[in-house]
Amino acid sequence: MSGLLLVALVEFPLDDPEAARRYEDAALALLEGHGGRVERRLRSIDGWTEVHLLRFDSRAGWEAFQADPRRRALRAALGDAAPVARVIEMREV
Repeated sequence: MSGLLLVALVEFPLDDPEAARRYEDAALALLEGHGGRVERRLRSIDGWTEVHLLRFDSRAGWEAFQADPRRRALRAALGDAAPVARVIEMREV
């Protein structure tokens, strides 16, 4: 499969995990507009961490998603309650 394959390890803050989950739902809904999609979304048993397998048609789509003012506004509204994500570019083996 072509395109850009990413794994995001997303950790929710202890003070308001529900707000962080709502942010993730809203942010992930913006992917399609940038040629992206969620291939898999998993949540840890304790509910504090998610793993997202994301695919974009191109790196430009990923960069556009990152710069999307709607996503940035959602994130800014959360302040310290925003989730922390580590994103890793992957390849098929």
